[in-house]
Amino acid sequence: MEKLLSEFSIGLFFWQTVIFVCLIFLLKKYAWKPILDSVNEREEGIKNALLSAEKAKEEMASLQSDNEQTLKKARLERDGLLKEAREIKQKLIDDAKNEASAEAKKILIQAQETIKSEKNAAIVDLKNQVANLSVEIAEKVLKEKLSNDKSQMELVKELVKDVSLK
Repeated sequence: MEKLLSEFSIGLFFWQTVIFVCLIFLLKKYAWKPILDSVNEREEGIKNALLSAEKAKEEMASLQSDNEQTLKKARLERDGLLKEAREIKQKLIDDAKNEASAEAKKILIQAQETIKSEKNAAIVDLKNQVANLSVEIAEKVLKEKLSNDKSQMELVKELVKDVSLK
């Protein structure tokens, strides 16, 4: 039995080895290439995914840099616009002040001229009234004084003296 068992073991070993070699041959011929191809394909896909991720990372860094530059430019432009707006505001305020000051001076000069002309008109009117009153008073005094002939002759003599003296 031992011999039979030993022959059986050797036979079994031989057939297992033949089956194993056939299995390896079949696997190599039919399964090994597709498996290696799919592994290589997967490896290539992973490499491409890593390259794409690296490119995306670089593009993100580039975009971030571009965004920062755009923000800087926008801030500079905003600051410039604000500065320009402040300057325009200040210029408008200064122009309004100058215009108001000039208008106030013009109004003041007109008021002074109006006051002066009204004052001159009042003085002329007052002089006319004084002259009229003086004439009326003189007329009344002369009428009273010249009511007799003797007074008239004395007045005429005085006036003639004054005229010849001058």
